[in-house]
Amino acid sequence: MTSVGTVETQYLDLPQPLKLECGRTLDRVRVAYETYGALSPARDNVILVCHALSGDAHAAGRSATAPEASTRDGFAADDRDGTAGKGLGWWDGMIGPGKAFDTDRYHVVSTNLLGGCRGTTGPSSADPATGRPYGSDFPVITVTDMVRTQRAFLDALGIERLAAVAGGSLGGMQALEWAVRYPDRVDNAVVIASTHALHPQGIAWNAIAREAILRDPAWQGGHYYGTGRTPAGGMGVGRMVGHITYLSAQALEDKFARRLQYADDIRYTVTEPEFEIENYLRHQADSFTRRFDANTYLYLSRALTYFDLARQHGGGSLVRALERVAARTLLLSFSSDWLYPPVASREIEAALRLLGKPVESHVIDAPYGHDCFLLEEARQIPIVRHFLHEGTS
Repeated sequence: MTSVGTVETQYLDLPQPLKLECGRTLDRVRVAYETYGALSPARDNVILVCHALSGDAHAAGRSATAPEASTRDGFAADDRDGTAGKGLGWWDGMIGPGKAFDTDRYHVVSTNLLGGCRGTTGPSSADPATGRPYGSDFPVITVTDMVRTQRAFLDALGIERLAAVAGGSLGGMQALEWAVRYPDRVDNAVVIASTHALHPQGIAWNAIAREAILRDPAWQGGHYYGTGRTPAGGMGVGRMVGHITYLSAQALEDKFARRLQYADDIRYTVTEPEFEIENYLRHQADSFTRRFDANTYLYLSRALTYFDLARQHGGGSLVRALERVAARTLLLSFSSDWLYPPVASREIEAALRLLGKPVESHVIDAPYGHDCFLLEEARQIPIVRHFLHEGTS
C-alpha cells in the first residue's frame, strides 16, 4: 500500500462567530486541516477523520515541513517507524490508496480540533480583543463544541454530508457526537477504542495529569506565553501519567521488564532513572513538551471527561441518547485497553441493537492497551474496509 505523499497543512477562517456550550462566543476561529484523495463532483465521498487528545490535522502522508517532534511518538514508535516516522501523519497506516480509508475512493479530511495547538484556535492563539494569547482566558470547551466547529468548517467548504466520520479515543467521541447530533449528515460512524462516557478511573487519571500542570509554578495562572518560562515540568509529568494509561501491564512487561538502564547493578540514586521504563517515560515527557501546549492539554483533557452521551442527549439513558442515530456504526475495541475498555463498546452496541439500528462490533485481541488503535493498523484495515464497502455496495 502506498502513501498519499507529501501534504501541506491548510487553514480556513470560519465566516461566523462560534457559540459555545459554556455560553461564550469565539470570534475569528481558524481551523487547520489536511485533505487526501479527490473530492467527487457530487461531494458525497467525504470521510472526516477526528484525532485523539495529542493529535493534529496531519493524519497521513509526509509533512511538507518537518516537525520538531512527531505525533507518532507513542509506545513502540521507534520500532515501527525507525528514523522515517518524524514527518508521517499519526494515522498514516490507515489513510491512503487501498488502506482502511481508501483515498482512491474517498476524500479524507482531517482537522486539528478546537482548543488545539497545531493551527486551530486554542489557548495559545491570539485573542482578537487583546492581541495577546488567550491562555487561561480561553473558554472551556466540550466535544460538542469541537463537532460544531467541524460542521461550520465543512459548511464553509460546501460539504453537506459525510460518507463516514471516524476516530479513535477522543476522536471516537467526536464520531459518536456527530452521529447523534447530526444524524441526517452522517452515513457511517467508525468508533475505535472509545466510549460513550469515560469511566471514573479515566476521569481520575486525567485529573492527576492536569494537577501536575496546574501545580507547576511556571504555569503562571495559564499566562506563561512570552515570559520565557513554560510549565514543561508539570506537562512532562502529565504526559508520563497519561502515557501509562494508554498501555497495558503486559506490554510494559514484554518491552521493559525490570531491565536496568545504564548498568548491571543498581546505582543507589533517587534522581536518575535506574530502569529502562523510567528512562522511557522521561523520553516521552521530553518529546511531548517540545510539540504540545500545556493549556491545550488542560482544555482537551477536561473536554473528554465532560463527554457523556446519556447525560447530554438522553436524560441519563444511553438508549434514548442514541434514538436519533441514522448512521451505520462500526465499533472496534481492544482486549487489553483498560482506559477505554471493550465493555463501553458493548454498551453502545447493546443500545443500538435494542433500537434496531445497524451496528457491527469487534474486539481485537492485542496486548498494547489503548495505544492499539494507533499500533494495530494492519488488523483494523480489513475490518474498516469491509464495513465501508458494504455500506456503498
